[in-house]
Amino acid sequence: MRHTLRRSCASCATSKHGCDLRMPRCSRCAKRGVECIYANEPLTTPLASGGKDAGTLVPLEEYQPLSDHSLVSLDPFDSYPQTRLPRKYTQRLIHTFLHKIAFQYYPLDVSPTSNPFLMSWWPLALGDPALFHVSLQTACLDEELLAQKGFHNSFILMADSVSLLRRKIENTSLAMQDGTINSVITLATIEFGKGNIEVSEMHVEGVKQLVHLRGGISSVRQTSPLTARMVSWVSMLIMGHPQFQTQDDDGIGDGLPPIPEWQLDSTGTDCQDRELFGLEVDYAVTNVLIRLRSIFRRAQRVPLPTTRLHDLTCFAIHRLLNSTPKDEIALFPMTECIRYTIILYMFIAHGPTYYSHVVIQNSILVHLMEYIEQAQPDFLVHGSLDVWFVAVGMAASTGTPHYTWFAERARIIAALLEVPSSTEALSRMQSILWLDTPQGETIFRPHWDVILDPPAHSSDLALKTAVP
Repeated sequence: MRHTLRRSCASCATSKHGCDLRMPRCSRCAKRGVECIYANEPLTTPLASGGKDAGTLVPLEEYQPLSDHSLVSLDPFDSYPQTRLPRKYTQRLIHTFLHKIAFQYYPLDVSPTSNPFLMSWWPLALGDPALFHVSLQTACLDEELLAQKGFHNSFILMADSVSLLRRKIENTSLAMQDGTINSVITLATIEFGKGNIEVSEMHVEGVKQLVHLRGGISSVRQTSPLTARMVSWVSMLIMGHPQFQTQDDDGIGDGLPPIPEWQLDSTGTDCQDRELFGLEVDYAVTNVLIRLRSIFRRAQRVPLPTTRLHDLTCFAIHRLLNSTPKDEIALFPMTECIRYTIILYMFIAHGPTYYSHVVIQNSILVHLMEYIEQAQPDFLVHGSLDVWFVAVGMAASTGTPHYTWFAERARIIAALLEVPSSTEALSRMQSILWLDTPQGETIFRPHWDVILDPPAHSSDLALKTAVP
């Protein structure tokens, strides 16, 4: 974080000469051939004149401290990097980021005294012009999307963000900083949201290189858990598959680490475990399922904190997707049914964080449908597993064209197994994999109410399965 508001470079300040604030060196330092160091790097490099990005920088003399006293602790020097946007507009974006965007990006922690976007990200941004511009851009896009009057200001912030990042990436030590990695992965989400898929994927590839320079995702996590969580989760959602490996069950390796509960004893079996062992299911998938069941049972006594649930979800999905058959030819369809249903269930239990997982979830749904058809020729019944497959499929496909397929499948399975009520259907689901949460039953029960009592709920079904 900056400790002075001085604009001139160190050499000009020491000599008490006027500094023209040119970058990367002021005119006086360039003429004398000496190093030019700014306490607060000015954003004075003009963009191409006459183009869309041309604009006048707001002079520092117009700087005005934040008026919201609740933010003083987040910016004890009442200062922030300069932007090309009007002073009052910049301050409004700051307020939007701190009071809205931070909690949208990290709903795992809604406390203003511990939310990491307020406690670690924002102080970092105040001393990092690139991250500051990227952070403002998230707030700016939010406002401009609501206003629907174009994206002029976010375009300016994007141009300056990219310019500032290029300077940092040219320096290896600056490129490896948390602020740089945070900036690039956020730009990736912004471009993905705009539909600029190739640009978004390019940013992800850049982030992977920066993480590699830091020694791997495990090393990043040791010093910056928030950065590691964002990078691993968002890169997977954007690319459609994991970009990092996982550590083994004992926590050895340089990949994503398991949560402590993953390593606790999970060797005990019950009737459902024995049912699974009687099927042709790969060990890698069975291992994940049994460990998750063990963790969820413990969570009935001591609930998992939301951040711990996120780490578990990220680890489990990475582990499952990384172990899929490389040639996409599954020898055991039941293995793939269980694999993709676990993934969908974890997405449902986790909920959206940082960024929507709708795109990857839809891809997983398509895979699940294919393997259910292979594993259930002529509706060969596998008991509670079948109920679990279609129940999770219905919940995950709500509002999509795939819902009707899962609903019809659920009706047939319920009839073959003589499932009398939604309570029985939920009980069968819970015997396979279930995290006890306040919203758990409300996510799944309405679908079974419709399936098992269609006359009373036919109008609800039409509403729930309507495609936007």
